Amino acid sequence: MLCEGSCNVLKLNIPYFYGRMNIVLTGGSRGIGYETALALASDAGNRIMVIARNAEAMQALQQGALHNNIETVVCDIANGDMAVVQQRLNEWGTVDVLINNAGVLKNAAFTETGVDVWELTMRVNIFGTVRIIQLVLPYMTDSTVAHIVNIGSMGGVQGTSKFPGLSAYSASKAALANLTECLAEELKDKGIKVNCLALGAVNTEMLREAFPGYTAPVGPGEMGRFIAEFATKNHRFMNGKIIPVSVSTP
Repeated sequence: MLCEGSCNVLKLNIPYFYGRMNIVLTGGSRGIGYETALALASDAGNRIMVIARNAEAMQALQQGALHNNIETVVCDIANGDMAVVQQRLNEWGTVDVLINNAGVLKNAAFTETGVDVWELTMRVNIFGTVRIIQLVLPYMTDSTVAHIVNIGSMGGVQGTSKFPGLSAYSASKAALANLTECLAEELKDKGIKVNCLALGAVNTEMLREAFPGYTAPVGPGEMGRFIAEFATKNHRFMNGKIIPVSVSTP
């Protein structure tokens, strides 16, 4: 084995595994969020708080976890009372990772997309994310590995291919990408990293509902494992980045 002695030093100074991590995940009742939660829970050292609206789905999530380390909180981050989340955070004391995955997608032509759809999309995809970040931030300041990961979309990245029917969704994800860059700058002195994963099409129930008959090239399980790995490890390498995660170009 090459550089055996120096490699041991690197392992001590820059550990690859950090032991127990407290992770908050929104939108974990199905699809990418559900699979991300299971991937995170495969490490017995992690403790995961999953926030979503569907209590029945989250009960199934807990039952499907490899270890008994998923805690669920039934809450609508866009409209609901956040007191129950606050109480759980007080019990935890510290949060290491926040993954903002909750979102809605409505496929409709711009001329047929009412203001109510725009308001719903922004309320969930942006305002809900802002609410949970503001709530969780005070609990991240004592973490040495603090990382906020926003789950965006290729549709929200300037210069990429756009698709008819996704004006509200893409605009909300563009706002999320910009928020990521702003927060990374604002929070860097606190040691909190903020990045955005701009996902391409993933074969989830939400995508199939919006685009019947379309099959995406990537499954939610694959993407969930990727997000879990990125969220818990890659704060060491990047901050304020909008990272395309797609097999297509641009």
